[in-house]
Amino acid sequence: MVRKTKDQQTNIGGGWHTDHSYDQIPAMGSILVARTLPPKGGDTLWAHMGAAYDSLSDEIKQRIEGLEAYHTADHIYAPGGVYAKTDQGEALRGQERRTGATHPVVVRHPRTGQKLLYVNPGFTIHFTGMTREESVPLLRELYDHAMQPAHQCRVEWAPGTVAIWDNRTTWHYAMNDYHGHAREMHRITLSGEALAA
Repeated sequence: MVRKTKDQQTNIGGGWHTDHSYDQIPAMGSILVARTLPPKGGDTLWAHMGAAYDSLSDEIKQRIEGLEAYHTADHIYAPGGVYAKTDQGEALRGQERRTGATHPVVVRHPRTGQKLLYVNPGFTIHFTGMTREESVPLLRELYDHAMQPAHQCRVEWAPGTVAIWDNRTTWHYAMNDYHGHAREMHRITLSGEALAA
């Protein structure tokens, strides 16, 4: 269940991210079903990381080939994390994720073989062998590139709308533009497999 009440200001998923990239074996996909919706707003954006990788310059592709990055959710879900300081803290109590994983920055889709950019602003912390501070310029460059509208699509929800997506291939962002209204989605997370370059 992904829920925001009419009195809450903060929503779940209100920033670009990939579900469960902080797990050793990330989720393959997710399914959301719209149940309760605001009269307007609450759309979800997706960005395609295959298109983002394909449109990188050759120079950037060479820089990131062979790099790995560390992903964690501690700064979000742990006591003292981002959600603990918001009105979503109580709703997320007991869901703390004390996990972390290192993944290649460029992965191949296990079914199609397509190269994918596998970093995300929500959970990627730093490149292996670099500090957070040293990682920021290149991460920011990759994020800015991946967020381009040319890589995005947008779903405007209606009751009963079902969205199914591949977490290895996409980022998503739940818009938080419906204050004073409730939004409730049923969510299913699909088990995945280890990622490889």
